[in-house]
Amino acid sequence: MVRTRAAAVTGALQTFRLCISRQSVSSGIHHPRIGQPLRFMSSSAMAASAKMTTSNKLKQVFTEGKRPAMGFWQMIPGANVSRVLARSGADWVMVDCEHGNIDDAAMHDAVPAIAALGASPIVRLPDIQPWMVKRALDSGAHGILVPLIRTVDEVKSVVSAAKFPPQGTRGFGSPIAVQNFHPEPTLTEYLQQANDSLLTMVQIETKEALDSVEEIAPLVDVVFIGPFDLGNNIGHPIINGKTDAELDDAIARIYKATVAAGKKCGIFCTGGEQAKKYADRGFHMINVATDFTALQATMVDALAVAQGKVQGEKAASY
Repeated sequence: MVRTRAAAVTGALQTFRLCISRQSVSSGIHHPRIGQPLRFMSSSAMAASAKMTTSNKLKQVFTEGKRPAMGFWQMIPGANVSRVLARSGADWVMVDCEHGNIDDAAMHDAVPAIAALGASPIVRLPDIQPWMVKRALDSGAHGILVPLIRTVDEVKSVVSAAKFPPQGTRGFGSPIAVQNFHPEPTLTEYLQQANDSLLTMVQIETKEALDSVEEIAPLVDVVFIGPFDLGNNIGHPIINGKTDAELDDAIARIYKATVAAGKKCGIFCTGGEQAKKYADRGFHMINVATDFTALQATMVDALAVAQGKVQGEKAASY
């Protein structure tokens, strides 16, 4: 009886190893303990088959350099909300896990819904913790945005968490991410191309980060300005849509430092008119509207028209 069970276990293990080996070949990656060790392609081979870069809409707009990349902010959970935003013609959609009502499960619903419609899903993390970077990128996000950065060391830690070795410390293991790039890369191609294809972004919205922006900008792909928190933190908050000259100067400094570093500069705007203003100033990545406030404004306006009321001028609102 014991021998029979032992033989059955041995046979099952052999079958498991065979299945894993076959699966590894079909997916383009080998487990180092079961099949052959991983082998990295040459740089020329990687350039010739960079599937991930070509399917990252936001990065493609940056590379072409013909126009700013316009996008929307998603704060309301739900794949259907994600689809509405992505279907609008946006280059990217920001899945806001910091201030939005979006948890880990909702993030995993939003990211593939956005990617399936050709827009780039970008995830704003709740915090700067490395495990949050891993969760966002493992969901298949085309990039991450990290809020409330303060120091150069914090930025270096974020970049390390976003990169596979030897450039960083990101762990490899999610088969979910590859489905959000079209054509779909193999797991090996994802491992080899992710460091160059995914976008690492940080928000400059604290006085400490502003003071170090010339050191921060060269470390990341995109420097993104959060004008509301930046204004709060330098003592010049945006009140009723009014931006003080000191905040305008800070925004100009960040843009200048980012361009000097050869990187892209983004900014959060509250509507199309403001977005056009920053597009004309040369910003590379611009938020046009946020789902929650846009929905609220549309409903209020529609009701006002139905009731015969005249709508007054609106102040800028998050």
